[in-house]
Amino acid sequence: MTAVFDHIHRTPRIAGTPTKALTIRQPYADAIVQPSDCPKRIENRSWPLPARYVGVPVLLHSAAAPERKPVLPDAWDIGRPFGHLYGVRPLGQLGVILAQATFASYHFPGDGCDEQCVAWGMRQVFHWRISNLVPLAEPIPAKGQQQFWTPPDDVLAAVQAQLPQHATT
Repeated sequence: MTAVFDHIHRTPRIAGTPTKALTIRQPYADAIVQPSDCPKRIENRSWPLPARYVGVPVLLHSAAAPERKPVLPDAWDIGRPFGHLYGVRPLGQLGVILAQATFASYHFPGDGCDEQCVAWGMRQVFHWRISNLVPLAEPIPAKGQQQFWTPPDDVLAAVQAQLPQHATT
C-alpha cells in the first residue's frame, strides 16, 4: 500500500481509502445503508455540500445518539422489529462507520428534486444526492464529529481491509 498525503489535514493515509467521514443520526444512517423498498439517497443538511467533496468517496458514520423524532416516509417500514431489516444486520447501531459513498451533487428544494426528494427530502434544507454506496460487512466503531471529519488511522485501515478493490480506486 502506498502512503498518500492528505492536503486538507496534512496526515498520511492509505492510497484509495476515503479520508473523510460524515456522521448521520439513526435511523437515517440505516435508511441509507440497509436494503429496503425505499432506500434513502438524499441527505438533508442546512449547509451546501462543499465543492471539494462532490464525487469524492467519504465514509458514512452513525451518530452515538439517535434522532429523537425521526421523520420517515411511509414506504420505509421502521415498524419492523428493531433488530433486522431484510436479514442484513442489526438496525440502529450507534457510533460506527457503516459504509462508503459519494455525494454526486446537491440542490435546494425545488431545484432538481425527484422522487427521492419527495420521499426523503426536507423543506428549507439542502438535499445532497448519495451515490456509489458500498456498505461495510462489519461496522467499525469510531467516535464521530460534526461536519466532515478525519477518522483515526486505525479506523481507516479497518475500512480499507473491508472495501472491495474497485471501490478504493
